[in-house]
Amino acid sequence: MQSTTRDKGTVEGLNRAVESMFLAALPGFVRQPRPGKRASRPKDEVLLGFEDFTDRLLAWTRWWNTEHCPAPLRGRTPLEAWQDDPTPLREVPATDLWTFTLEDAGTRMLTTRGVRFRKRDYVGAWMTGQGGIRVRVRFMPHHDHRIEVYHANTGRYLGPADLADQATEEQLSAVRRARAARARRLKRDLQASQRERYAAATQPEAPQRLGALTTAQAEAELARTAHTDLAQLAKPDLIPPAAPPPDWRTPDSLAALTALTAPGPPVPHLSGRDGTSVPDGRDGRPAPPTTDEDGDA
Repeated sequence: MQSTTRDKGTVEGLNRAVESMFLAALPGFVRQPRPGKRASRPKDEVLLGFEDFTDRLLAWTRWWNTEHCPAPLRGRTPLEAWQDDPTPLREVPATDLWTFTLEDAGTRMLTTRGVRFRKRDYVGAWMTGQGGIRVRVRFMPHHDHRIEVYHANTGRYLGPADLADQATEEQLSAVRRARAARARRLKRDLQASQRERYAAATQPEAPQRLGALTTAQAEAELARTAHTDLAQLAKPDLIPPAAPPPDWRTPDSLAALTALTAPGPPVPHLSGRDGTSVPDGRDGRPAPPTTDEDGDA
């Protein structure tokens, strides 16, 4: 029936009927039973596939519209009540209905790489020779594989644009598996963090956590955390930075440090009276020439 404000209750009633008359009888229904009642579903029940579920839902919808006679319709089916309604109808093309589902993302510049949207490039065959024009992007939420492009000034529809360099199905499957594994790991960590227990208290005081770990258990858990922390996995000193080129203008402190650490000629040593070798200067620099009592070198 027509979707109007007065039909809001009818739509909500239909949604409740779908759940109570159709979904509740399917395997894997997740709604909890009423308080005081135990679920009687077997643990080994087989869930429906998407195609099987769609076939059953369409069959139930046909039954509801053509055979079911709700009490408010006085013996008529929803299809008969629809056909008897004298309200005039206007057919809207599917291509026009599609535009009602789109959201506006503002204007962009059409370049040789296509249209930039959410840090990704979208391209279409119609873009050939259209570079440099200003376009408006519209998109359907959660359907980020394609966008719709319009002329920014005239509003004329130019055509669709698909995501460039899309990942293969094998790559998408690998990403989904990695995300599922990460979600399971995070769920286990969350459950573990929520198992904190505190000692009972009979007076106001700081809470005291219960639970003890051995040294091996603590080190094992910290090791697992370290392998997932990217900041700890980083090794900035693995490859030391090279010295700046000589034509760069560097700070005085860096220049002084470079001069001290730069390789140079070996420091001359003098032989002491006891036979030991000592630097020729107190700080490693060449010592000044010695003089005798008369001042001669």
